[in-house]
Amino acid sequence: MTFALASLARTLAATALLCGGAIFADTAHAAAAPLTPHPVKLDDGRSFSLNLPANLEIVPVVQGLKRVRFFARSPDGRVFVTDMQNLSDNKLGRVYALDGWDEKTERYSKVSVYLDKQRNPNSVAFHTDAAGQSWLYLANTDKLLRYRYRSGDLKPSSEPEVLASFPDYGLSYKYGGWHLTRTLAFGGGKLYVSVGSSCNACVEKEDVRAAILQMNPDGSQRRIYARGLRNAVGLLYRDGKLYATNQGSDHLGDQKPDETMFVVNDGADYGWPYCYYSNGKVAADPKFPRKSGCASAPKTFAYFPSHASALGLAWFPSSDKGQLSDEFVVALHGASKLALNHGYRLVRVKADGRSGGDLITGFLADGKVLGRPCDVLHTGRDSFLFTDDKSGVIYRVRPKR
Repeated sequence: MTFALASLARTLAATALLCGGAIFADTAHAAAAPLTPHPVKLDDGRSFSLNLPANLEIVPVVQGLKRVRFFARSPDGRVFVTDMQNLSDNKLGRVYALDGWDEKTERYSKVSVYLDKQRNPNSVAFHTDAAGQSWLYLANTDKLLRYRYRSGDLKPSSEPEVLASFPDYGLSYKYGGWHLTRTLAFGGGKLYVSVGSSCNACVEKEDVRAAILQMNPDGSQRRIYARGLRNAVGLLYRDGKLYATNQGSDHLGDQKPDETMFVVNDGADYGWPYCYYSNGKVAADPKFPRKSGCASAPKTFAYFPSHASALGLAWFPSSDKGQLSDEFVVALHGASKLALNHGYRLVRVKADGRSGGDLITGFLADGKVLGRPCDVLHTGRDSFLFTDDKSGVIYRVRPKR
């Protein structure tokens, strides 16, 4: 699967999608919804354009945050979002509750600090147990917490329970600290937690690293659900399946490995560090030879340009009956090497894993980074929120009025 680069999408849409120098014939969605410039004005004085379908609009609805990351919707329908403060290993992170949505002004009237002084809080999730008690779960670098949740709370109504602890080495740790984020997803009565690798590429010393864990909602019966996933930051459970986006290693050049999306199977090994994916096909990393090879590594569900940093994702159901129905929207955070022009956009993935093309581009323009998409929250027919963790902005995308 591949995605068109914004600068060529309009001219190639009728014949092919372009990615990494190779052209692929699959343009149904890109041709049906060409991207057009939409002006954006921020409170800090910046003005620029982002490219998205002409029949959609984009509006900044929350500004002035820091490293705003992943969403969750509470049992009473409120929106919660995490904020990691910055790129350092810190204890300044927050969880915000967004209340008082005003459809006329397209702003939240109240943005409350629900939790403060957290260690790199990347992901929050909600679950209601068999007794009817609702819980807020928070994934920090070093531990998994849960708090009793009551409708309308502006602060937790209980002290936290610690359900699990994770390796918490700092970024300068001698064996590598690297990935400080932990991501949560509930599905099938189970809680899934992804823990990234401690390095760019290495044989891990702890089996919890580069893995997805499964446990009961109370933290019991914890086990390794899948391994060999270098950094599966995006998790989504849908229709009995767990989907994950995953980031590849950095030592294999500018054009490989792919950034990947998988349907995660129980007990599967996705190959890292021994294997990687290039143009959707698995290959052996010569730096880490393995006797068993890579033939048993699962196939990708979808793949994206190298180093594009695939993060959050959302599903748009067929019941929406919109242009995004039966598709995923995936945030590609962007490659650190700007000349690659990989990522810095939101893309569409069809239900069978084929490309739906670009959805929003323009966060990298003339060598300047204007934002970095992180997570996506479906809110209705062709409507969603997404976070920009570089500018501290939450955007809303919706049908044009």
